[in-house]
Amino acid sequence: MKARLIYNPSSGREALKPYLMDILDILERGGYETSAFRTTAEPLSAQKEARRAGLAGFDLVVAAGGDGTINEVVSGLAPLKERPNLGIIPAGTTNDYARALNIPRDDVLEAAKLIVRSNPMAVDVGQVNDKYFINIAAGGYLTDLTYDVPAKLKTVFGYLAYLVKGAEKLPQIRPMMVRVQHDQGIYEGMASMFFVALTNSIGGFEQIVPDANLTDGMFTLLVVKTANLFDIAHMVNQMFLGGKHINNPNILYVKTRFIRVEAIDGSRLMLNVDGEYGGDAPAVFRNLQQHLKIYNNLSHYNLVTPNDMQLKEAERQFKEEMARLEENDA
Repeated sequence: MKARLIYNPSSGREALKPYLMDILDILERGGYETSAFRTTAEPLSAQKEARRAGLAGFDLVVAAGGDGTINEVVSGLAPLKERPNLGIIPAGTTNDYARALNIPRDDVLEAAKLIVRSNPMAVDVGQVNDKYFINIAAGGYLTDLTYDVPAKLKTVFGYLAYLVKGAEKLPQIRPMMVRVQHDQGIYEGMASMFFVALTNSIGGFEQIVPDANLTDGMFTLLVVKTANLFDIAHMVNQMFLGGKHINNPNILYVKTRFIRVEAIDGSRLMLNVDGEYGGDAPAVFRNLQQHLKIYNNLSHYNLVTPNDMQLKEAERQFKEEMARLEENDA
């Protein structure tokens, strides 16, 4: 079996650098003929290499880095018909997806060992327009924090950089008029931000989506209908009290396979896709159920069998809305 390690040398205060040879040795001892690729400053370096490795017939691709590196690797593999299994060695600032999969986040060697001793699980992948995500897509105020914080600042100060930037931006929160279409209806009204989640871990917080399921083909859509700082502070407090925010009247919280989002007041609605800028709305979201097999540390997880009729309907809606967007842009 062949494995390709794709690693970001600058992730998480360059945490990977001292352990590269040990990681390669662990994978080799696990039965993989292993080679490595060091990401470069070239745009989408990890994504291009992941695609190349998939087309070359590698059995395993290992993404070593932060959430951005993992997203690039997923984006390289997701469009392929034959996709290698994916391993994750977290070495970033927040490591949201590794947190959701219970992968060791403070020991890169233990994360490597997990790959060779566990079984992969087929998990959902999100698609928004022509991009892919594995954890969270979002839009509106504060959701641009991850790409608004300079990479060097993240490397030096870690998660503190996000907190400082978030406090700086709080007074700027303003509502906008949005239209959000989902399986259960349409929300049209004011919103300050929205989230389309696949997991329970967003920005290091594990209670934003307390009932997340990685395999059921459903997004969790969360729309914050207010920009009032006191209301938002109350929601955050409810979140820490066991996820009680999901019943707050200022929040729309639904499960859905299909989503279409647009600003209807002329506002620019930028998208954050797994921590990186993902273009502007309007946007169409589609859930690719159990699309990628990933090694994890989740025991006794209840897999949900895809419903063919539901998947076909979601795909039909996605293609219809994408055609409409292309027609409007023409």
